[in-house]
Amino acid sequence: MPAHQVEVLLPVHNEGESIEATMRGMNTELSRVANVGFIVCEDGSKDNSKQVLRSLATELPVRLNLSDARKGYSKAMREGMEMCESEYLLCLDSDGQCDPRDFGKFWDARNSADVIIGWRVHRADPLVRRVFSRFFFLLYQAVFRVPVHDPSCPYVLMRDSVAKVMARELGEMKEGFWWEFVARSHRHGFTLHEIPIKHQLRAAGVTQVYKWSKMPGIFFRHVAAIFKIWSQTRRTKPAQASVKSRPA
Repeated sequence: MPAHQVEVLLPVHNEGESIEATMRGMNTELSRVANVGFIVCEDGSKDNSKQVLRSLATELPVRLNLSDARKGYSKAMREGMEMCESEYLLCLDSDGQCDPRDFGKFWDARNSADVIIGWRVHRADPLVRRVFSRFFFLLYQAVFRVPVHDPSCPYVLMRDSVAKVMARELGEMKEGFWWEFVARSHRHGFTLHEIPIKHQLRAAGVTQVYKWSKMPGIFFRHVAAIFKIWSQTRRTKPAQASVKSRPA
């Protein structure tokens, strides 16, 4: 039997200032709902993140995947998915923007679909990030027609079987991991369920926002990746994904 009902996958890069408080808060809130453990994929941090994480691992149920070199968000997440030993895997970013108190709604809905996805109805992100995301969303939906409102939300609960399949296939959209995850999950026929969540400002630091001068290059890389994924998955008949939005 797995040691935990659900494992929480956290990617960490230069979060030394806030990661201890973030993880302790997550452990307190999530443990009220289920027996949880943590998988932390640290991604070549240059601050004191590694030291903080090693110390936390002596007190909390944490398995660490530390790296001296920068792998990038996508690879760190894929490695964490492969490490999952529980029936369910909860993915959260370590910046504290997604409220762990919403987890109870995810856990209650865990048998309703293969993948439970958060919906940031009111995003606490800079305007540039929101504008780019919305514009890209329209193109993304024209290609994939995925029945979700927020396919880039990093608050996701999935079955371990989904995590293992996705870990082997993801990697085309290095700057859009969750966009790709949702598209491939839908094309695979995994059922989806969407729940509104609270989105808040970062616990520390600032959200990465690309300069306008870099936007064209990022946009065209995303577009190329969209059509490559579509080409790879077009022969897979999508299931009738069940996506139900609960009131916040």
